[in-house]
Amino acid sequence: MSSMINSADGTPIAYERAGQGPAVILVDGALSFRGSSINGGLAEALAPDFTVYTYDRRGRGESGDTRPYALEREVEDLEALVKEAGGSVRLYGTSSGAALALAAVRNGLPVERLALYEPPFIVDGARPPIKGDYPRRLEALVAAGRRAEAVRLFMREGVGLPGIVVAMMRFMPAWSRLKAVAHTLPYDTAIVSPHQRGEPYPEGAWASVTVPTLVADGGKSPQWMRNSVGALAKALPAADHRTLDGQTHIVKPEALAPVLREFFA
Repeated sequence: MSSMINSADGTPIAYERAGQGPAVILVDGALSFRGSSINGGLAEALAPDFTVYTYDRRGRGESGDTRPYALEREVEDLEALVKEAGGSVRLYGTSSGAALALAAVRNGLPVERLALYEPPFIVDGARPPIKGDYPRRLEALVAAGRRAEAVRLFMREGVGLPGIVVAMMRFMPAWSRLKAVAHTLPYDTAIVSPHQRGEPYPEGAWASVTVPTLVADGGKSPQWMRNSVGALAKALPAADHRTLDGQTHIVKPEALAPVLREFFA
């Protein structure tokens, strides 16, 4: 059953709590919310050992969407949830949710341990960088109500999927759910785009993230993503790097849960 808290700007944030033990908050990536997220299966797997919080990021599911958007507001959403969880948490994020979790800790969010799965940064020439006008074009499609086109642009240029795969996505059962949260794609883009330029991480970019951190990737994920994860693990002051054999960017809960359980224990 959903519960609600108010963020610092008054935006209602919907969340669920399951299990008992030390608190763990799970942060979704782009186009995901509690009703469509693989974090639901992960929460179920972790619940025997932890009190697991899943939530709808602002603009998704049952949460509100106060404008204008800013990364700082999403950090405040997480801060409100940390307080609700008792002020002492482990934090896990996947994809752009990992980038959000990392940014939140860099901005002072108090967490005991941080786990990140494949933040979609581009730090070398293994794939083309995101085009400079991509955020503007994505925003324009959303503003015009052209949700399907926004999702296709995100999948083609943001994720880097082949055109034929993107063309077939409209026949997937999940297509309507993706379109329903397409208006939040500029939010994720604002979080990740500063590190999608094909350039190495700036010196000292993560110096303030001193908590124990697990940075993980999948053995079958694209090389550009694995390169950025490895570089991030080296750039963080207190990070370990784990590769999950056989996994892709859509990591299976049964493969990830044992790793998180060990790290968060």
